[in-house]
Amino acid sequence: MADYTEKVVLITGGTGSFGRTMAEYLLGRGVGERRVFSRDEEKQEAMRNELGESRARFVIGDVRDRASVDTVMRGVDFVFHAAALKQVPSCDFFPIEAVRTNVMGSANVITSAVEHGVGNVVCLSTDKAVLPINAMGMTKALMEKVAQAVAREMGAGETLVSCVRYGNVMCSRGSVIPLFMRQIRERRPLTLTEPRMTRFLMPLRDAVALVDFALTNAQQGDLFIQKAPASTMGDLLAALVDLFRAGDLPVQIIGMRHGEKVYETLATGAELRRAEDMGSYFRVRLDGRDLNYGEYFVEGDTTVAEMEDYHSHNSSRLSVEEIKRLLLTLPEVTAELERAGIGT
Repeated sequence: MADYTEKVVLITGGTGSFGRTMAEYLLGRGVGERRVFSRDEEKQEAMRNELGESRARFVIGDVRDRASVDTVMRGVDFVFHAAALKQVPSCDFFPIEAVRTNVMGSANVITSAVEHGVGNVVCLSTDKAVLPINAMGMTKALMEKVAQAVAREMGAGETLVSCVRYGNVMCSRGSVIPLFMRQIRERRPLTLTEPRMTRFLMPLRDAVALVDFALTNAQQGDLFIQKAPASTMGDLLAALVDLFRAGDLPVQIIGMRHGEKVYETLATGAELRRAEDMGSYFRVRLDGRDLNYGEYFVEGDTTVAEMEDYHSHNSSRLSVEEIKRLLLTLPEVTAELERAGIGT
C-alpha cells in the first residue's frame, strides 16, 4: 500500500462514487490533506457535512478550466483523476461535451500536475475505452493516450503518470444496481436491456485498491487493469430479485441503449502480449517506440494474432448464487435490505 502520511492528495471529480470512497479510505491512512475538486457545490456540502473532518478541503472548479485546476494543484503530492462524463447515452448525444471534459479536461489536470511538480498522477479509465463504439469510450481512450504521451516526455524524478482501467463499478452513481433496487422498492416493473449482455462486476473497494496499487507500483506510463469476474445482466437481475423477494414483479426487456455493447473488453490481445501478470492485475507497459518504425517493418512479430482479447464473455462467469454473495458485501445493498425489512 502507498504511504500517504502527511501527503496532500487531490481527487478530481471528488464528489462522485469513487471520490467519496477514496476520501474515506484516506482518512485512516494518515493523509495530511484531502482535496475534493468538483463542480457540484450541493454534493460538496453534503460530503463536507458527512465527513466532518478538518483534513478534507473542498474546492469548487472544473477540469475544463485550466485556471481553476492550477489553483487547486498547488502543493499537491498525489492526484487521482476521476472527473469525467460517464453516461454512455448522454455522451453519444453530446459528444463535444465528452471531449471537453474527458480529453481536454484530462490534459489540463495532467499538464498542470507536471508543471506544479506533483509526484504521482493516476488517471481512472474504463473497459469502454477498449475497442470503443461510443463517445464515452472514445474520449476515455483518448484520455489514456494523453496520459501516455505526457509520460513519454517525463524523465527520472519527474511527475509519474499512469492509468488504471476497470469494468462496471457496482452501486456507483447512475449504475444499474441502484436502478433495480429503486424499481423493486417502488414496486415498478423491472427494466432490463438485454438478458444475455455481460458486464464485469467490481465493488468500489476494489477500484480504490487498484488505484492504491498503481500509486505504489507504477512506472512511467504504466496501465494497470483489474481482473474481474463477469455476469449476464439477466443473472444479476435474478440475484437481486431473489435477495429482495421480488419474484412477483414483471420484467420488461427494453433492448440495448445508444452506444452499448453485448460485452465489454478490458484488454486487447495486443495489450496482453506485452502485459505482466501481477496476480489480481495486469500491468501493461508503455509502448516506448518512437516514430521511426523502420526496424519493425523488417522484424515483425506474429504472436499478437495468437492472443485473445480479455472480455466479459470469456472472463470467469459468476452464477446467480455467487452474485448474491457478492451483492451482500456491498453496504448499499445491505442497507436497502434493512430498509425493506429483509434479513440476510
